[in-house]
Amino acid sequence: MAGGRCGPQLTALLAAWIAAVAATAGPEEAALPPEQSRVQPMTASNWTLVMEGEWMLKFYAPWCPSCQQTDSEWEAFAKNGEILQISVGKVDVIQEPGLSGRFFVTTLPAFFHAKDGIFRRYRGPGIFEDLQNYILEKKWQSVEPLTGWKSPASLTMSGMAGLFSISGKIWHLHNYFTVTLGIPAWCSYVFFVIATLVFGLFMGLRIFLFLPFIEQNRRSEEAHRAEQLQDAEEEKDDSNEEENKDSLVDDEEEKEDLGDEDEAEEEEEEDNLAAGVDEERSEANDQGPPGEDGVTREEVEPEEAEEGISEQPCPADTEVVEDSLRQRKSQHADKGL
Repeated sequence: MAGGRCGPQLTALLAAWIAAVAATAGPEEAALPPEQSRVQPMTASNWTLVMEGEWMLKFYAPWCPSCQQTDSEWEAFAKNGEILQISVGKVDVIQEPGLSGRFFVTTLPAFFHAKDGIFRRYRGPGIFEDLQNYILEKKWQSVEPLTGWKSPASLTMSGMAGLFSISGKIWHLHNYFTVTLGIPAWCSYVFFVIATLVFGLFMGLRIFLFLPFIEQNRRSEEAHRAEQLQDAEEEKDDSNEEENKDSLVDDEEEKEDLGDEDEAEEEEEEDNLAAGVDEERSEANDQGPPGEDGVTREEVEPEEAEEGISEQPCPADTEVVEDSLRQRKSQHADKGL
């Protein structure tokens, strides 16, 4: 009997002891905060952070088994982000379809490396060692970057992000119809077909109504451009006329200067010729009638008489000189006209 009574008592004592231990250990375990993830979730509102610095991004879906297998490796890689001087982020393609379209993600999981706004696709296994070597050894430098229209920051990929975002909203709306409201799937499809037709008709009607205004604006712009071209041509013609006038004035001035120079030269020549004629006449006058000594011209020796005849001016020579002077004056008058 004693042994039977002690058994329940020992069991009760053991249960009380376990409860006390649990009570003392419970607050301590509750006091320990859960380990905070170093992976930063990226959304459409904060994705531009990857344009600065060095980043590694992972695109995943909660239902993807391959994505779940790399979660622990990605968390370990993010813990060493401070040592590697790199930021680590992740994108849920279900919640952020726009970002999946911006990066044109077609397979999951998908990894991207970003360095100062230049993006590259990482195609490794996604394990911690390979990711660490990819950064430390700078293997990303041997990978061709996504440039041009392929860059997530380009205008083309911005449009792709908008299309993926619209498709994601349509998918969520389809799930709301079929799952939450219990509407058959074919009814949801019919609704989207009708909505697409109505939207297309609305856009076509809008374009048809605004087309005359668009055409009018286009014509006014063309007329304005034609006026500008005409004004430019008129200004060009005016400038050409002014240049031609200036050139003509310059040519006339040059001709006048040349005429003045010719006049000065001709005047000098005339003066020289007139001076020569005057000297010859003065010499002839000096050899005039015989003096008081009674010596006549016939008594001069023949040689001296011949020399005197040669020194006397010939009337024919003076006439030739005067004719040349008249011709030069007439030529000068023609040039002046």
